[in-house]
Amino acid sequence: MNHDWEEFRREMPVAQKWAYFDHAAVAPLSQPARNAIERWLAQATEEGDTVWPEWSKQVERTRRNFALALGARPEEIAFIPNTTTGIGLVAEGFRWNAGDNIVTLENEFPSNIYPWLNLQRRDVETRMAPVEPDGRVDLKKLLATCDEHTRIIAISWVGYASGWRVNLNEIVDLAHRRGILVFVDAIQGLGVFPLDVAKTKVDFLAADGHKWLLGPEGAGVLYIRREHLERLDPLMIGWNSVMQQQDFSRIELTLRGEAARYEGGSQNMAGVAALGASAEMLIRYGWGKSISAIGQRVMLVTDSACLQLEHLGAKIITNRDGDHRSGIVLFELPGKDPQAVRRHCLQNNVALSCRAGRLRIAAHAYNDLQDLDRLIEALRSA
Repeated sequence: MNHDWEEFRREMPVAQKWAYFDHAAVAPLSQPARNAIERWLAQATEEGDTVWPEWSKQVERTRRNFALALGARPEEIAFIPNTTTGIGLVAEGFRWNAGDNIVTLENEFPSNIYPWLNLQRRDVETRMAPVEPDGRVDLKKLLATCDEHTRIIAISWVGYASGWRVNLNEIVDLAHRRGILVFVDAIQGLGVFPLDVAKTKVDFLAADGHKWLLGPEGAGVLYIRREHLERLDPLMIGWNSVMQQQDFSRIELTLRGEAARYEGGSQNMAGVAALGASAEMLIRYGWGKSISAIGQRVMLVTDSACLQLEHLGAKIITNRDGDHRSGIVLFELPGKDPQAVRRHCLQNNVALSCRAGRLRIAAHAYNDLQDLDRLIEALRSA
């Protein structure tokens, strides 16, 4: 395990030009991800499908690494093109009864709302639990939104527009006591914070790799607890979904007893290879299921950013309460238009976002004091 953050920074070419604080939107690719794509591109153009077996082995290696990082089994991991696909596979595949409901939060990202709202045609209600003005999730209000017909709680690990990180242990425990399953949109936490699904028994989890995992868009992961495979009706079934996936002449609809049954057909080999390369890098620098040096470093950088923002006169909107902290911070500069401030920052090679009418930074473990100084100077001169 390597905790040399300067070396990690050298793995991120974007740092040569940008003070990059936009990982909660679309992160820059890591150098290992770039190398993986360039290798795939050379092979695909020079060797054709003669190297397909090598690509397939890389896919399975990536599957094992994600299982290792999550405390899962490889057969519980599937690769998906985006978080929305993972949510849709659960929403559409789950065996609902008329009158059932799912509960989510009123400030969720649209991808964790629309697939559930779309179930109204099946007489399934989507309920949205209220959150506090600073994005805090009150579990009493969340549970009060549930009733005896609630089948799933669908919740983000970290709020994209609040930075609030929920306590998954507590939510899963409270939900399971009531016979409610838990789906986690993990895109704003996976790759940074530790999660052992053998202990924190989330039922379903999905995340694309283009944020904190430092991979490309179009390659993500879906976790389905093994015991729930038969609770989801098969969707998007193809040659790769069945037991005899390499025997194209044998047509028998016998699904694989693994989450990979939901991968359907041909995979995004280049994307998964790049995602796998970044994941290996993060694991090497301390991302793990029980403790994460990556997460600790992100908290250190983000806490420093908050301190400097306050000295600048910014109003921190995100609640920074203990283990509910994340790498996401929303703030306001009194009297300043956030969109105009963002444009000014981009002109000065400082990347950040606007969400919910506020400025948002999202620091990663390779960000350093130099990046923070550039951020503060760009904001000061805005």
